[in-house]
Amino acid sequence: MEGLVLLNALITRLLFVLHSLVGVWRVTVVTKEPRYWLLLLLNLLLFLETALTLKFKRGRGYKWFSPAIFLYLISIVPSLWLLETHHETQNCISQSEGMSQNTSSKQDFNQTLISSEQSHGRGDLIEMARVFVNKLSTTCEKSWTLGLHQTFLLMLIIGRWLLPIGGTITRDQLSELLLMFVGTAADILEFTSETLGEKNVRNNPTLVCAILFTWTWSMLQFPLDLAVQQVACPASVTARGFRSLFFCQYSADLWNIGISVFIQDGPFLVLRLILMTYFKVINQMLVFFAVKNFLVVVLHLYRLVVLVMDVRASLQSQPEVPRGGHSSPAEPVVSGVSPEAWESGSKEGLAIPLRASPVTSDDSYATP
Repeated sequence: MEGLVLLNALITRLLFVLHSLVGVWRVTVVTKEPRYWLLLLLNLLLFLETALTLKFKRGRGYKWFSPAIFLYLISIVPSLWLLETHHETQNCISQSEGMSQNTSSKQDFNQTLISSEQSHGRGDLIEMARVFVNKLSTTCEKSWTLGLHQTFLLMLIIGRWLLPIGGTITRDQLSELLLMFVGTAADILEFTSETLGEKNVRNNPTLVCAILFTWTWSMLQFPLDLAVQQVACPASVTARGFRSLFFCQYSADLWNIGISVFIQDGPFLVLRLILMTYFKVINQMLVFFAVKNFLVVVLHLYRLVVLVMDVRASLQSQPEVPRGGHSSPAEPVVSGVSPEAWESGSKEGLAIPLRASPVTSDDSYATP
């Protein structure tokens, strides 16, 4: 079992490094700048984290946070930024040219495959691999960038699934977290493809950077496990008041609400409203997803109000217990009996005198 944990930890981080390598390769191909190979140095942080995790945690995860996913974000996000902001990003060629080019590439690939099957030589395998890479290189850059976005989100979900879980998160919580990641990834992919696909947006570098910044900000929720981890509240937290009970009892719900309002749906809504009102970029899908983001934010705020009312109702339904469990010396003496009399009366059967209630004028009888 320990060997399987270590294997999963190594395989997941290896996949992260390979995907980061593909991203850096595409940047060097598009920009024609070999210096961007230096972006691979960011993977040294992931190698260091791998060594420390294997040594001190035996491959297990950490509490509330995944450093491997966070360092994977650091290694791949700069490449996607460079691909999206490059001014010479080529458009897809026309359909006829694309069909003819794909047909010729397919014929070359098939001829190389047949020759390699006949000779079974190592040089033929290298030639076949070269033709395959050339075929991939003929794919338009827009499709490459979209494919990197898609595989990036898939790697986040699959990688979080394969990473060994720590001691503070159960498999049930992990499955819930993965389901949340699937829905979140779909929204993020739609946000980038729908907003960056507009020509008016592409012609405005400041707006492109704003969209990419919002996209990067939304990615910070993936290394966090706070939205599914419940905190065990001690019995004494009720006596501390509303705030302590509220944050302890609904910590996971509050993190979920905060992530949606401040990291994903809230910023997405603000940016879509700016596109529609200030930049006059209006289409059917943009309006639909803006309404969707608005409804999600409103529903989360409504849930927050419901949680507040629930905690207040639970506090009001509980009997009021004096702090410390006994009466303080400053409390007034009941019925004129001192505490010494109470103690002696409980032991010796002392009769506690009743205080006479004052007689009002309405209750008094007339003297004959």
